[in-house]
Amino acid sequence: MVGHGIVFHEVSHTYRPAKGREVLALDQISLEIKRGEFFALLGPSGCGKSTLLYALGGFQPLEKGSITVAGKSVTGPGPDRGIVFQNFALFPWKTVLQNVLYGLERQGRGKKERLLQAQQYIDLVHLTGFEKSYPSQLSGGMKQRVAIARMLAYEPEILLMDEPFGALDAQTKTILHEELIAIVERKPKTVVFVTHDVREAVLLSDRVAVMSARPGRIKEIVDTSHLNSRQPGLTQTIEFNAAVDHLWGLIRDDAKTARAQ
Repeated sequence: MVGHGIVFHEVSHTYRPAKGREVLALDQISLEIKRGEFFALLGPSGCGKSTLLYALGGFQPLEKGSITVAGKSVTGPGPDRGIVFQNFALFPWKTVLQNVLYGLERQGRGKKERLLQAQQYIDLVHLTGFEKSYPSQLSGGMKQRVAIARMLAYEPEILLMDEPFGALDAQTKTILHEELIAIVERKPKTVVFVTHDVREAVLLSDRVAVMSARPGRIKEIVDTSHLNSRQPGLTQTIEFNAAVDHLWGLIRDDAKTARAQ
């Protein structure tokens, strides 16, 4: 299975700003993510979660170590990996449909095929009827649906999600959690999900890697696959809250350290 998944081997990265001191962001990260797994990176702000995700996406060159996907080294962005950011990153001058079409146009598909594919994913994220709307006319939750549809439309094998629901209110976040779970069930993907929300990590993930405060290291990997995200009232169960308590215990001291850095 490892050969078909994602492997981080002794990945380290130092930020070297033009002014100010160097910052060791990642320190000797070794990690394996199975194909088809929903994997969360959990840790305090500044622990290097996003840096690790961007390195996997091919946007952040590695200083030390290696990352492979299905046995092939990551040397830059690729169509096998799609990414969703916290700030949506939509084109404000494009409509919902035009935003979703963007990745398909870059693949060189025919116009009719592109339109059918884009509409399929707009329908999948429940934005039917908003195809001609612009981002400025949408709520935060709707914008994030567009970003998810745009990523899914060109059908990457791996979804990279950088705190995609972090800026949303609790009600919208809950709805999008349910929709993301449904989407991944309908169209199985490998998902690498960055969050600092312990409950979100437990709810969505098969496994959770807990990262230390900077420099980011893997403290522990916790298996949460026994928790059925479709179970009614899951968040009220003893098992769910025991997993939350365990993870919070792992990051509590590091969260305090991160605030002091």
